[in-house]
Amino acid sequence: MTAPAIELQEISKAFRPGMPVLRNVRLIVEPGEMVGLIGASGSGKSTLIRLISGLERADSRSGAIRVFGETVQQAGRRTPAQRRLRSEVGVVFQQFNLVGRLSLLTNVLTGRLGRVPGWSGSLGLFSREDRAKALASLERVGMVDFARQRASQLSGGQQQRGAIARVMAQEARILLADEPIASLDPASADRVMAMLEEINREDGTTVIVSLHQIDHAFKHCRRIVALKEGAVVFDGPAADIRPGDLQRLYGLNGLESGAAALGLRRPQPALTDPALTDPALTDPATAAGNGTWHLDRLRPAAE
Repeated sequence: MTAPAIELQEISKAFRPGMPVLRNVRLIVEPGEMVGLIGASGSGKSTLIRLISGLERADSRSGAIRVFGETVQQAGRRTPAQRRLRSEVGVVFQQFNLVGRLSLLTNVLTGRLGRVPGWSGSLGLFSREDRAKALASLERVGMVDFARQRASQLSGGQQQRGAIARVMAQEARILLADEPIASLDPASADRVMAMLEEINREDGTTVIVSLHQIDHAFKHCRRIVALKEGAVVFDGPAADIRPGDLQRLYGLNGLESGAAALGLRRPQPALTDPALTDPALTDPATAAGNGTWHLDRLRPAAE
């Protein structure tokens, strides 16, 4: 039986006493899944990603964090497996984390550091094979023509594509993306999300992506995990999300934007078609004074 790619057992985290950021989180992600992590600001999305990646430690009363069946944290203590498996987990950050004065190719080559001898990496000596893999990664994200250009001279969208290429060169089996499109224009955001979906689909890479733009979560992720005040309040197919779920997560403003993400609209007298009304959507939206919502299109993640 194949072990889960990621398993969290009763994981909690507080940076200040009595102010937990995560509360008893249990989560299993199977190999090859693409999971959208949503929730309001401060709900714990970034902290959860940092715990899985090993950048943070859980509280001492927490259970285990496992990667491909191996325990990497237990009761808030890192295990030897954490170091051994770190090259299997790649992270894409909101702020790209590229070194501006270095070329894009050199930045992508840093993704190979976990795959080369320590002395070689510290001296910046990479083999032809490493360079070929870095260039191939840049080719896949459409950035090979910028390989020799300084990272500081690239646009935000180009830098983020370079950051994704770095994880691809790393050959990580898990890709964690923490708000990867938060600072990008809509066209660049669409391109970055399409790339993450392609990596998941074609390479079988397990992807967890945290997003504020919930329309992208529904468009690209079949599974949604929602956090509120550090606890998992929804975990299931994107097709099962209802406006009421989004209202509880984000409030009425979230209901409006979430309805658009779900392909829902307010009824208009000239266009209302009773055949399109989904009774399951009238509550709690109706109770909140928002009327009945109607389906404009199928949810993309429902296939």
